[in-house]
Amino acid sequence: MKRKWRTMRVLVLKEYGLLAVESRPDPTPSDDEVVIRIFATGICGSDIHGFTGENGRRFPGQIMGHESVGRIDALGRGAERFGLALGDLATFNPVIVPIEDTITFKGREQHSPKKRVIGVDPDYVSGFAERVIVPARNVVSLPPGIPPSHGALIEPLAVAFHAVGRANVSPGDKVFVVGGGPIGQSIILAALRNGAVEVVVSELDASRRDLCESLGATVLKREDASVADRLWARWHSLADVGIDAVGITATLREALLSTRLGGNVCLVGMGSPELAIDAYRISTDERNLIGSFTYSTADFRDAAAWVSTGEVNIQALIGREVPMEQANDAFAGLARMDRAAGKVLVRLDQ
Repeated sequence: MKRKWRTMRVLVLKEYGLLAVESRPDPTPSDDEVVIRIFATGICGSDIHGFTGENGRRFPGQIMGHESVGRIDALGRGAERFGLALGDLATFNPVIVPIEDTITFKGREQHSPKKRVIGVDPDYVSGFAERVIVPARNVVSLPPGIPPSHGALIEPLAVAFHAVGRANVSPGDKVFVVGGGPIGQSIILAALRNGAVEVVVSELDASRRDLCESLGATVLKREDASVADRLWARWHSLADVGIDAVGITATLREALLSTRLGGNVCLVGMGSPELAIDAYRISTDERNLIGSFTYSTADFRDAAAWVSTGEVNIQALIGREVPMEQANDAFAGLARMDRAAGKVLVRLDQ
């Protein structure tokens, strides 16, 4: 197939705190691979930590990004057997499991010790590039009728679907979420979808509180009274499930103290690689502390199917969109905690 481009633009992490637009060779797919021409990629909190160098999981010279949507631009030999076609609107599951592990880890692909994650693995040219090579089995086609930018929200929604599943959020549960950023916002939607009777969110930022309320959550402002006391006043009980969407010592402690004895607390936020834990809140109170990272293939496809139905207006999750040339400023602002209410998307088609 004759290619229209010989080079593409990419965002390179030149050094911690600096992204630059550069050129790279236009990719060509091998057997069972697909090239996706990226329309937009969301800035994940883990990308911000990579930008600042805080988490040790991103490195200078790397092209980051994993919350992407685009159109299928080229098919390697055999890729058609996955039901894909040129021009399809598509997203991709960035968790790549070797073929030999797909049966052993079916339903829990994220547990494969040999998995590689697009956007994390420095060997991959990832979502902040105009074109990305992805295994065809990881590509999910989307219906043409949905707003294309909504495809970039599927990955964080998959994170939320997996987290509420890990926490066993069930119909009638009262759920407490610490942190109303993009992952917390997605968790609100996922918990309500699972039948939670009410989702209460603790969030510092006023604009994020407003957005969480618009998604159907009850939002607590910071006051003198503890969150646990305020939940008792509201429910005459603590939360059945607590979810920490921030991931620092203070937020995990708040989630533990605000969840009933014997309840589940899920840690999905990755704000700090090390936390101090009040062990008695787990042992003597018999709370279950559950970790959650990425998602299974089924979680990702469930999130894509849900977005494809258009049942819920997820446009509110998008805070703003910026072109590649403004991406460094957007990253720097987010690193300074100049928060957007919702997800910031980098547009790679402008």
